Amino acid sequence: MLEKALTGNRTYWTWMFFLLAIIGAGAACWFWQFRTGLTVTGLSRDVVWGLYIAQFTFLVGVAASAVMVVLPYYLHNYKAFGKMTILGEFLAIAAVIMCMLFIFVDMGRPDRIFNVFLHPTPHSMMFWDTVALGGYLVLNILISRVSLSCERRGEPPPKWIKPIIILSIPWAVSIHTVTAFLYAGLAARPFWMTAILAPRFLASAFAAGPALLILLALIVRRLTTFDPGKEAIQKLAEIVTYAMLLNVFFVAMELFTALYSDIPEHVLHFQFLFMGLEGNNTLAPWMWLSVVLAVVALVILVNPSTRRSETTLVVGCIAVFGSLWIDKGLGMVIAGFIPSPLGKVTQYSPTAPELTISLAIYAIGILIVTGLYKIALEVRGQMKTEP
Repeated sequence: MLEKALTGNRTYWTWMFFLLAIIGAGAACWFWQFRTGLTVTGLSRDVVWGLYIAQFTFLVGVAASAVMVVLPYYLHNYKAFGKMTILGEFLAIAAVIMCMLFIFVDMGRPDRIFNVFLHPTPHSMMFWDTVALGGYLVLNILISRVSLSCERRGEPPPKWIKPIIILSIPWAVSIHTVTAFLYAGLAARPFWMTAILAPRFLASAFAAGPALLILLALIVRRLTTFDPGKEAIQKLAEIVTYAMLLNVFFVAMELFTALYSDIPEHVLHFQFLFMGLEGNNTLAPWMWLSVVLAVVALVILVNPSTRRSETTLVVGCIAVFGSLWIDKGLGMVIAGFIPSPLGKVTQYSPTAPELTISLAIYAIGILIVTGLYKIALEVRGQMKTEP
């Protein structure tokens, strides 16, 4: 079926070559980084994780969100999600691959990744995160391939695939839970050391991922004859609404605990995020933008009339995705290092090579999604023909 991604009209190939150009620029920057070292990035001894790991953290949530269409369809026989499941699974595949690439580029010596497999350490969260991500990628590739192949032949899926699909549901939850444990288990970083971090990660994942899936489904419907169905889109919108409400509630709980207790080790990190610290206010404008976007999203999504309108729903989904990307894709990781355990405030800003490499990895993910969605739509005969 992969050959279906290698055919297309002029618009399709223009888009693919545009993505390849971005990937080429990112590859050149990565080779420069590999030869020179991580000094070409904004990372330092005090801020050892930056934009790369922040994107990894955010995209793990996007990958885990596929469970929000798989679970209702396969466990509760909710037929409205029938057309959405393959889109969610393909989005999860692309997101996991991007996660792995962000880990790859974050390492000065990428070959050392093999040490995780050559010298496994079961008490290490890094080991379990590797197992969770790798296993989830394999599960989604297997499930999507078997399901689509059977659909192509006009046959029902084999019975042996159902237990694997069921296994993928708790596995999806586990990948973001283990990612949260990577942070929550670090005693020297009070900003991350909170028991509510894993639930907060899952709530944000189940808001951002389905919001992106809604946007992708609407884009695909506009460009092809594929129609995911209004009921499916509206049900996903409800899921996004409840998940976003939970996420805002969890963040408010974090703020109350830190500010009411007035423990400096906790307060300083939030002060850095929203007000700046010792003249370093790099993230403050971004975090206030995240708050504004969250408010806009909730105003649109909580109101049934604006949620049912696809025009305002698009705005709401973009606001959800943007707010959570800023929160997890910028603030969550960087604020854990500033100030340091010794109270030092270090300036961190992503450099041009860092941004280019990150953009290239996103381009790889978009290219994978484009190719996989084209395969799915070709199998279903829902691609528009070139005029």
